[in-house]
Amino acid sequence: MVVANELQEQAALNVREPQPQVRRALILVDIQNDFCPGGSLAVREGDQIVPIVNELQKRFDLIVATKDWHPQGHSSFETLWPPHCVQGTRGAEFVPALDTSRITRTFLKGTDMEVDSYSGFFDNEHRRATGLGDYLKAQGVADVVIVGLATDYCVKYTALDALALGFNTTVVRDACRGVEVNAGDTERALAEMAEAGAEIVESRKLLEQR
Repeated sequence: MVVANELQEQAALNVREPQPQVRRALILVDIQNDFCPGGSLAVREGDQIVPIVNELQKRFDLIVATKDWHPQGHSSFETLWPPHCVQGTRGAEFVPALDTSRITRTFLKGTDMEVDSYSGFFDNEHRRATGLGDYLKAQGVADVVIVGLATDYCVKYTALDALALGFNTTVVRDACRGVEVNAGDTERALAEMAEAGAEIVESRKLLEQR
C-alpha cells in the first residue's frame, strides 16, 4: 500500500502543469519632468539617476514604469504638494533623457481626484489597484528591482507594497533620490524598506552581474 501511494504521488507530480518561468522585472517609478530640476516638485539631483537607470535597463527582459497622472485640481495640491504631473502636461511626461524604448507597459497612478497614490500598486487608502501587481504576476515575475523618484515617498511605498504582495524586492539606492521634506527622510525611508525585507543595493552590484 505504501508503494502504491508513492507511485500515485509520483504520477501526480509527472502530470502537474509546468510552473511559469520565474522572471525579474525592473520598475521605473515616476521619472517625470516635474520631479526633476526645473519641475514644479523638483527632487534634488533627480535627473542624475537617468544614466544609471538607462544602463540598468539593459540587464532586464521586463521593464515597467509608473507615472503620477493627476487630474487638474487634485486634492493633494491643497495640502502637502504643489500642483505636479497634471494629466496631459509636459510636467507629467517622462524625462526626455530616459530610454523609454524598453518599457513594456506604463501604469498611471494618482488619477482619483480625492485620493493620492504614492505606490505604483495601490492608492494611499488601498481602495483601488493600478493593475501593476496582477500584470507582474501574470508574467511570472517573482523578483522586482525598483528605481526612481522619490526615495522617501513613491519608491518607498511601491517597495513596501511589492513586499506585501510577495515579491522579492530590491531597491537601487543610487538610482533613486529623495525629496527630503524633512532632513534625513531618505535614509529613514531606506531603513524602513530594509526592515520590511527589501534588499538595498548600489547599481554596480547589478551591473556587474553576468
